[in-house]
Amino acid sequence: MNDKIFNILVPKETKVKIKNGKRRIAEEKIYHGYVLVDMILTEDSWYVVRNTPRVTGFVGPDSTTPIPLSKEDIDVLMARMGSKETKFKVDVRVGEMVKITDGPFKDYDAKVSEVDEEKGKIKVLVPIFGRDTVVELDSLQIKKV
Repeated sequence: MNDKIFNILVPKETKVKIKNGKRRIAEEKIYHGYVLVDMILTEDSWYVVRNTPRVTGFVGPDSTTPIPLSKEDIDVLMARMGSKETKFKVDVRVGEMVKITDGPFKDYDAKVSEVDEEKGKIKVLVPIFGRDTVVELDSLQIKKV
């Protein structure tokens, strides 16, 4: 079936997560439970895909006939998968109040004093015993108040 089924793809992307206080890069599926198949739809190729073990249904009007994705959808998906470097999305600015969600200062309110978007790090001022203490956190360890 190599002449009719060209590519089978499970869409995945890399994400940065914090576990046990350490930053880890993990690969996650974009669409859980979905597999994309690049193929020429004939009776033979359709039979092979339809009778693959653990295939339960297809995206389509009656869940028995597949609908092809548009070229634009495929391009967007491939661009999302193709970015090997993880980008940090830091949506706070200096002077904003944030709540710390992880680490030894969990549930403390703090004020942002410095943002490093390239590394995904944020320095905040945490009031401890009446004085502001500078604490460097990961951007995943805070949320806006």
